[in-house]
Amino acid sequence: MIENQRTIGKAVSISGVGIHTGAAVTMTFHPAAANHGYVFQRIDLPEQPLVQALVENVVDTSRGTTIAQGEAKVYTVEHVLAALVGMQIDNVLITLDGPETPIADGSSIEFVRALESAGSVELAAARQYIEIKENFRFYDESKDVEITILPSDHYRVSVLIDYDSPVLGSQHATLNKITDFSQEIAACRTFCFLHELETLLENNLIKGGDLNNAIVVVDRVVAPEKLNELATVFHKPQIEVRKEGILNNVELRFVNEPARHKLLDVIGDLALLGKPLKAHVIASKPGHSSNVGFGKALRAHLKKKQKQYEVPTYQPDQPAVYDVNQIMQFLPHRYPFLLVDKITEITKDYVIGVKNVTMNEPFFQGHFPGNPVMPGVLTIEAMAQTGGILCLNLMDDPGGYWTYFLRIDNVRFKDKVLPGDTLIFKLVLKEPIRRGICQMSGQAFVGSKLVVEAELMAQLVKK
Repeated sequence: MIENQRTIGKAVSISGVGIHTGAAVTMTFHPAAANHGYVFQRIDLPEQPLVQALVENVVDTSRGTTIAQGEAKVYTVEHVLAALVGMQIDNVLITLDGPETPIADGSSIEFVRALESAGSVELAAARQYIEIKENFRFYDESKDVEITILPSDHYRVSVLIDYDSPVLGSQHATLNKITDFSQEIAACRTFCFLHELETLLENNLIKGGDLNNAIVVVDRVVAPEKLNELATVFHKPQIEVRKEGILNNVELRFVNEPARHKLLDVIGDLALLGKPLKAHVIASKPGHSSNVGFGKALRAHLKKKQKQYEVPTYQPDQPAVYDVNQIMQFLPHRYPFLLVDKITEITKDYVIGVKNVTMNEPFFQGHFPGNPVMPGVLTIEAMAQTGGILCLNLMDDPGGYWTYFLRIDNVRFKDKVLPGDTLIFKLVLKEPIRRGICQMSGQAFVGSKLVVEAELMAQLVKK
């Protein structure tokens, strides 16, 4: 089932302060067109610059995720982005009249409620997912953080945190369906340890921090004078704490609220990939720096894979551009050496052909009887025949030429081809045909699995 992209039904605003800058800000979600993505706009700056929410625009991850384009920065974007992903909103413009998103209560719940009040609208464009075809592992040795992404037919996230703390210890959290985000994850608040809080205060950070927008974990005895000092900082008449526990005895919303918040951060940071995921993300001890590092590494990995090959789609009920009878008008090959059944797509740059492999193939009688495997050289031959059709199709008189293959380079056999498989060939012209010389790169797939790749050169000779 094809899902369409979505935006919000109307503009909706939230006001508050940024947790680190302490600056008052009004943030407004606006509807946006298809393929717009998530874009922030600093309307308080001259020319009101835009900042796209993409992983390559991350400039700081010290206490949150900060993005920038040019001189325009937006601080602490992760909770806002997590809410948008959780509500399955694909396109929105987010305007701010300050440098940082409002911290609200330290979770995503206020953003979720605002988006719910705005409603959602389906757009006339299909949602484009990042679909993971194979496992990918990222390890940040400096922080001992491991993040693995696995194939899945929907977005799932699992998180493990492990602190040397009698209060938190080890916790885990899992979100099995993104549709559960608003109930299971959105209300989980950010947290830090008391010793981290003291360091932040000493460095004039968390100017907008408050005990109502963060959980402060106390895992050591705190002197009364320190509690009085904190009460002054946070404008409270007094601050209490048990021997070990949560500052001011704040009640947790879930037993594993810290782990759930880390999961929220993972979703928000990975929103910077630019498209929704169909995958299972498993993160051990994640943080903003590692989340962004993983996002950058995954993006580079997927880009490299895409350069290697783009998997062609094959719909059996789609009409053939050339069926086998028309193919025989191009090629001189006949049974048992005609190895292309149909051409499903052809342009001036590439061709896609199909070969149905059955147990009735003559070569299976002698090639590994009892363990039939299609000979690799015949897979290359079928690829070459498909490429020959591409070359001949570019000629004014396709039937007036012979196609002779001159070279086959960089052949790699990735997997076996077995009876029952459907081979899909994609041949791409590497450069225009000159003096009858045709150079192509070729791939053969079974489903989405690459089984053979090669570079081929052929010469067209007039009959």
